[in-house]
Amino acid sequence: MNIQIDSVILERVPTFKVGAIFYHNTVIDQSPQMLRGRFQLFLESLKLDALQYSVSDHDAIKEWRGVFKQLHMDPSRYKPSSEALLKRIYSGKTLDFMNGAVDLNNFFSLQYLLPIGIYDTDCLSGDITLTLGKTGEAYESLNGRLMNMEGRLLSKDANGPFGSPIVDSKRSAITAETTNALQLIYLRPSMTDDEAHQLLQAVQKMFVQVNGGSSTSHIIA
Repeated sequence: MNIQIDSVILERVPTFKVGAIFYHNTVIDQSPQMLRGRFQLFLESLKLDALQYSVSDHDAIKEWRGVFKQLHMDPSRYKPSSEALLKRIYSGKTLDFMNGAVDLNNFFSLQYLLPIGIYDTDCLSGDITLTLGKTGEAYESLNGRLMNMEGRLLSKDANGPFGSPIVDSKRSAITAETTNALQLIYLRPSMTDDEAHQLLQAVQKMFVQVNGGSSTSHIIA
């Protein structure tokens, strides 16, 4: 399974890059108490941050809003998922625990303030392209809504779009039956390759500690 970035994106954001982590032979179950406790403490610390900072004060949030604008997407109407998560926590709401994969994905997204998607690769077919949606491209999102993806940054396989840095689709969702997964980390364009590699190593190490299996990672640019 190869992953590529369409030239239409690179023409508008020349330093655009994503981190791709493939996980194999994982066992997806409820998050262990260790992770739940650590995540809960982290969420409480973010709520305290909200007393001093606003969502837009964070450089990573600003940078991804800028990327959306460069791609002619309105970040006020459709927010990067990391911004939406942080806004939820800053407003005093919480997150439901789902499973060891999804919970970690949310944790990493809040820790690094980056949009991150995770997908069951056995639900995908062929190679993957990150591109801008064409007329008529849409999918049923995780929240049950039909997402019109025309003109929006998305990831697609041989069967069409399945994910984006806004919200992902139901057809590639992680479940208790998932054994192989792909994590797409929408890196800050300003990150160096060394910074990106260190981030990927930290993410996959913790993921495998919680969910087992093995992993390989690449930077796609």
